[in-house]
Amino acid sequence: MKIAVVGGGSTYTPELVDGFARLAPFASEIVLLDPAADRLAVVGAFAQRILRTHGSAATLRWTSDVDDALAGASTVVIQLRVGGQQARISDETFPLACDCVGQETTGAGGFAKALRSVPVVLDIARRADPGAWIVNFTNPVGIVTRALLDDGHRAAGLCNVAIGFQRRWAAALGVDPAAVVLDHVGLNHLTWERAAYVDGVDRLPGLLETGLDDIAAGVQIPPAIVRSLGVVPSYYLRYFYCHDEVVAEERDQPTRGQKVAEIERELLRMYADPALDRKPDLLGQRGGAFYSEAAVGLIASLQHDDGGIHAVNVRNRGFLPFLSDDAVIEATCRVGAAGAEPVPAPPLRPELAGLVAGVSAYEELAVEAAIKGGRDRVYRALLAHPLVRQHDKAERLTDDLLAANRAHLPWLSA
Repeated sequence: MKIAVVGGGSTYTPELVDGFARLAPFASEIVLLDPAADRLAVVGAFAQRILRTHGSAATLRWTSDVDDALAGASTVVIQLRVGGQQARISDETFPLACDCVGQETTGAGGFAKALRSVPVVLDIARRADPGAWIVNFTNPVGIVTRALLDDGHRAAGLCNVAIGFQRRWAAALGVDPAAVVLDHVGLNHLTWERAAYVDGVDRLPGLLETGLDDIAAGVQIPPAIVRSLGVVPSYYLRYFYCHDEVVAEERDQPTRGQKVAEIERELLRMYADPALDRKPDLLGQRGGAFYSEAAVGLIASLQHDDGGIHAVNVRNRGFLPFLSDDAVIEATCRVGAAGAEPVPAPPLRPELAGLVAGVSAYEELAVEAAIKGGRDRVYRALLAHPLVRQHDKAERLTDDLLAANRAHLPWLSA
C-alpha cells in the first residue's frame, strides 16, 4: 500500500513514520510531499533511518512534485501548515487586540488558519486518485474535513485528544489501552469524555473520584467545572470556560507558535545528524502525543475493514439531532472500508449541546467563507462564533484577519 504524506517536511513526520515502521506492515511505500525541498531532504533522510532501524520493509522517498506523490496512493495523509509558524504566531496574537483569545484552531485565529488551509487542501485532494482515503490532520480539523466531504472526497478527520485520554486512563486502570472505549463526543477541539468503558463498565466516575485534581490539571480547567459537569472536557474547552483568564495569560508570555518555532529549529538540527536514527526526546515537546498510533489505527481500519474503534471527524447524519446531517462531528466510531459510523450514545445534555450548536453554525459559515471568499462572509462567520459574537469585535477582527493574511487569500486581490 502506498501512503502519501502531504506536509512531509513537518517536524512531526518522524513521529508518523516511526508509527508506520512499528505498527503498519501493510505500508509498502511512503512518499513525503512538501514544497520546502531543503527541509524535506533533512526530514526525509531521518525518516529513512527510522525505517531501517525498525527493520521495516517499506520504501520511503520524498518529492516536491504533487502528482508524483499522489499517484497510486490509497491513503493520503494531510498535515500541512499554510504560512508556517509565522502565520501561526499571527493567529495567536491579532485577536488579542479585541480581548479575544488567540489560538490557531479556534476563535478568529483558528478561522484565519481555515481560510488559508481549505483551498490548498481541496486542491491537493482533487489531484489524488479517485477512491483514495484522505486522512486529515490539518487544523482546524473539523472545518477542513467538512470542506473535503462537501467536495465529494472519501475523507476522515483525526485528532489525538481522545487517544491521549485513552492511554492515560488505561495506565491508571492497569489495563491494555485497547480495553478502554471512550464515549467521546462533540466537535473537533470541542469534545468531552462522558464515559470510559472497560468490559462494558464505565470506569470514569471512579477515575474522577480518585483523581479529579490530576484530571483537571491535565486539561487546565478548574476542578469545580469538571466536578459540576461530571464529564471531562478536552483542553480546548479552556478557551471557552476560562476565556478571560487565558487572554490575560497570553498577553504576558510568548505564543505557543514562538515556542514551537524554537523547538523546530533544534529538531531540524538534530535530524540532520546522520547518526540519529530514533525519535529524539525533544520531539515530545513539539506536541502530538500518540499521533502516529492514532493515524496507523485509523488507516488500518479504513483499508482492511477491521471494524476498529476510533475517535473520528465524520458527518453527523442524525447522531446529534439538533445539528444538520451535513455537519461534521467528532465522536467514537466503528471504522471499516465504508468509512466511520458513530457508536450509539446518549443525547448531549443542554449545557454541552448549546455550545456545540453555536460552534457548528460558525463552522458551516467558515467553510463557505473559505471556499467562496468575501469580506461579508468572513464577518458573518466571526459574528456567529461564541468566542466573538459582538458586532464591533467582529468588524475589527475581520479587518485585522484579512490584513494579516492577504498574501494567502488570492480572492482579496481578484
